[in-house]
Amino acid sequence: MFGEEYTLVSVADFVLSKLGGNAVSNLSSTRALSDVTVKYGGKYFASAVGEVNVVEKMKEKSAVIGGEGNGGIIFPALHYGRDALVGIALFLTYLSEKDLAISKLRSTYTNYFISKNKIQLTNSTDISSIISELAKKYNKEKINLVDGLKIDFDEGWIHLRKSNTEPIIRIYSESLSKEKADNLASMFIKEIKSLI
Repeated sequence: MFGEEYTLVSVADFVLSKLGGNAVSNLSSTRALSDVTVKYGGKYFASAVGEVNVVEKMKEKSAVIGGEGNGGIIFPALHYGRDALVGIALFLTYLSEKDLAISKLRSTYTNYFISKNKIQLTNSTDISSIISELAKKYNKEKINLVDGLKIDFDEGWIHLRKSNTEPIIRIYSESLSKEKADNLASMFIKEIKSLI
């Protein structure tokens, strides 16, 4: 399967090949967008989760393409809003121009796997304290505290964020295999449970 995460990656590949420039996605989106952006000499930036946060970061960093890993495409040359029709048009134009099957296009990108998990909490759980403890423990890694805690490792990342609607911590991890992504998530689930 092509996968929703790679919709933004492929559209960004097309847009950046034509315009150059910077790209933005949220902290829970695949590292593949950073890979594609760097390939064209641009800079990749991550925002907090949510379309409005992506748009603000895009404006701040003058990004030519952005979106979220759910397949949402934001193309500011037309407007600063997630637009499925624009995404479809850009994707199909790229496929037509490259004269590739979708599977062949997908095979041109690094194959990352994302694992999505959550931990149920009580209303009294101090999530800020848990995030603070983990940030201290992993302070030698690349840490981002913009939206919960994201830790970048050489072969993947983990993003822990509190839900705004229910007492849970969402745990997203990405690595070069499904097993590695799942193992990274499992490791942090155990660590979080030991801190509760």
